[in-house]
Amino acid sequence: MKSKSISGNFLIELLQEKQLISADELERINKIHKSSNLDLQRIILQQEIMGKNELMLAVAEEIRTKYVDLKDVEIDPGIAALIPEEMSRRHQIIALDKEENILTVAMANPLDVFAQDEIKIRLGYEIDSVLAFGEDINEKLNEVFGQSEDWEKVVDKVENVEVTVLKEEIEKDEDISAISKGEEAPIIALVNLIMLRAIKEKASDIHIEPFDQKHLKIRFRIDGILQDVMSLSSKLHLPVISRIKIMSELDIAERRLPQDGRIQVKASGRKINIRVSTIPTVNGESAVLRILDPSSILLDLDALGFSEAILPKFKSLIKKPNGIILVTGPTGSGKSTTLYTVLNLLNSTEKKIMTIEDPVEYRLKGISQIQARPKIGLTFAAGLRSFLRQDPDIMLVGEIRDKETAEIAVQAALTGHMVLSTLHTNDAPSSVVRLVDMGLESFLISASVVGVLAQRLVRKICPKCMGKIGKTQKERKTLMNFGVDPEKVELYRGAGCPYCNDSGYKGRVAIFELMLISDNIKNLISKHADTKLLREEALKEGMKLLSEDGLEKACLGITTLDEILRTTST
Repeated sequence: MKSKSISGNFLIELLQEKQLISADELERINKIHKSSNLDLQRIILQQEIMGKNELMLAVAEEIRTKYVDLKDVEIDPGIAALIPEEMSRRHQIIALDKEENILTVAMANPLDVFAQDEIKIRLGYEIDSVLAFGEDINEKLNEVFGQSEDWEKVVDKVENVEVTVLKEEIEKDEDISAISKGEEAPIIALVNLIMLRAIKEKASDIHIEPFDQKHLKIRFRIDGILQDVMSLSSKLHLPVISRIKIMSELDIAERRLPQDGRIQVKASGRKINIRVSTIPTVNGESAVLRILDPSSILLDLDALGFSEAILPKFKSLIKKPNGIILVTGPTGSGKSTTLYTVLNLLNSTEKKIMTIEDPVEYRLKGISQIQARPKIGLTFAAGLRSFLRQDPDIMLVGEIRDKETAEIAVQAALTGHMVLSTLHTNDAPSSVVRLVDMGLESFLISASVVGVLAQRLVRKICPKCMGKIGKTQKERKTLMNFGVDPEKVELYRGAGCPYCNDSGYKGRVAIFELMLISDNIKNLISKHADTKLLREEALKEGMKLLSEDGLEKACLGITTLDEILRTTST
């Protein structure tokens, strides 16, 4: 190796040594390089002195590494995203594969040991590098992360031209990674950028709200918390909302009534579904866009956050041949993800699985999924009733909302089917009382329900900036209330860093409370026991409260005590 970097001098010396360039060609590219300051590789290709692969193979042979033509490589976004975008672009590097702790990366300069050391130190991977053409790496990074056009530049462009709503035909899978379509369509650039940025930052929702007559506020819900992203001029309110309506095939002329629609786009090389809801407010229409990214859903029970005490019990529960399993919690607590994970685990050619949902958020192969349509009579109850004539083994109903749905679910469970569903209750024991309040007989509940899982989502401490903290008096008191000696446990917190946008948190994990319906609990249900008695018996039989499962995760450094108190109100 003649140099620690694949610099211009290195290339010139290499081409001369291998007699791949003439004196005239050398003089020509040097003249262009001095006047334009373009990259020498690009000049060589533009002047057609040699082809890209010929040039790269010569470099690879000289530095004793493998050359990979990325044009022929399909990039896995999940693997590529292991290296943060900023680091990938700064070093012109993209991750191709991961096996155990070894990350295979394509680099424009595989001799850059400083880049490799940074990845080792910050991410903890050993590096196996190959050579790739720099511009090919940039193109693949744009596919994964989206084009890196400055947010402020796009907004400035939009606010300084006359915006109009374009009623152009929308492709089913429009690629929003291409931020701008030119000066003639600035509003398209802005809406694409809002969506793309939300997807990149792993937001679950985009809120577009006119808070007053002068400003349009954009907020993202990230890890369950709403965050201000920017404030736009009110003149962009109508064009932005109209553009979203056009994309979701809603009536742009109807501004007095709520509307619901759906958008399917491509971003970073993958399909994303976006559920759209618009509603009129006193300041104009507000829109909320729910981002449904199939690649973000965890279809592995071990990855959801079950503790070692709960996981084997839950796995045993879902293997039962019949009965009702309920997953409870407020909106946004991860119930759908848990149920989809269970379905994925149970899915096989030997079993027929049917679901009725409102809406169908993620599509699973090998499972018959039905969208509820109450306006035409296809309710949860009607769907469940029709399922019984389709000979299924497992049925999922999006939510038990009324007595009719509950009664059909019980009937299905008592005739040998497994039924999965959700309820909106605060904890596992209160779900029984909720079913009684719907009008279901106690003996039917005890005979059909086999288990209830309550859950919440809590934010995880950022792994890049986490550290042990000194306990406050409030934290000491909370620990003692749980019966924990403050001196025997450590608590952790994130200090805030660029990786977590200075929040101290990155990602979310679930906390759980699993109540198995034992013979003793069945007897209590039949005797119309209240929530308190059911909870006491479940605790005697080993049930962990949500707050206790959360405390365990806080002491393990997964989350903070503040998060547990915020989500469980303990």
